[in-house]
Amino acid sequence: MTLTQKQNLIAEIASLLQAKLEIDINSENIKQPINVSENASIEMLTIKESVKAVSGVSEHTIRQLITQGKIPFIRTGQGKRGKILISKSALTEYFR
Repeated sequence: MTLTQKQNLIAEIASLLQAKLEIDINSENIKQPINVSENASIEMLTIKESVKAVSGVSEHTIRQLITQGKIPFIRTGQGKRGKILISKSALTEYFR
């Protein structure tokens, strides 16, 4: 495969991915990304810290909300043993 063919293939893949992203963002099932100003910082909490931040909620409840997709999270590390982090603002927004 020549360099020109590779570049054309990469450009085509990029345009397909861009079209897919536009469809997903416009879909009702996909939540819009949170706009954060450059000066604002995002505070992430572990599950144990989340329990302390919201009184009366157990670790099991937080894990269930994550499993049900009601609270967005990220997993650091690899596989199932990676640490789960939850945005503090998303957590407080859910419990309002």
